[in-house]
Formats: sequence, C-alpha cells, structure tokens
Amino acid sequence: MAEQPAPERPVYVRDDIETVTVRRAPKYGVFLAAGAFLGILAALILTYAIDGSNLSPYTQVVYSELQVFGFTALICVVVGVVLAAIVALIFERTLGGRTRQVMVDHEQYEV
Repeated sequence: MAEQPAPERPVYVRDDIETVTVRRAPKYGVFLAAGAFLGILAALILTYAIDGSNLSPYTQVVYSELQVFGFTALICVVVGVVLAAIVALIFERTLGGRTRQVMVDHEQYEV
C-alpha cells in the first residue's frame, strides 16, 4: 500500500493589528417587509370595515370584496413600505451616530 503524503500546513504570512470603525444600521429589508405586512393588514381591515354599496357610483360596475381588497392592498402596501422606509432612515440617522473604534487582528495564511 502506498503511503499518503502529509497534508501541507498553512504558512504564516503576516499579522496586522488594525483599528476599524463599527457602526450599527437597521436592516432595511426587515423594515420594508414589516411595512408591506402592515399595509396588507390595513387593506384587510379597510375592506371589511367600510360597508359600501356594491355598485360603484363612477363606473356603474359591481365589485366583489376580493376585488376591493386587491385595489386597497395596492395602495396600502405602497404606503406601508414608504412609511417603513422613512422610519428606517430616521433610525439610521439617530442611531448612526453611535460608532465606535475597535482593534482587530488580521492574520493571513497561505496554503
């Protein structure tokens, strides 16, 4: 049986200690998803809270509750996402000033 060669060990190249700035920022995707969810929830509430007539006075067409929910959701989701983005930007401006300097050890190896 042939002998297996020993695996190569990583060779130490350099070690740098650096100072970096760490700052906290909100996760925009979470805020936008929450805004969209709240927009859908608001559309659902508005669809069933407003008891209107079945006949549209402008188009003389009868819309089902599902169609009304869809139209309302289109508007409410956009408004919810925009408001959530504004809240996230406000959080970033108020909390963004909280930066700090930290020391990091940057090691580099080659195989």
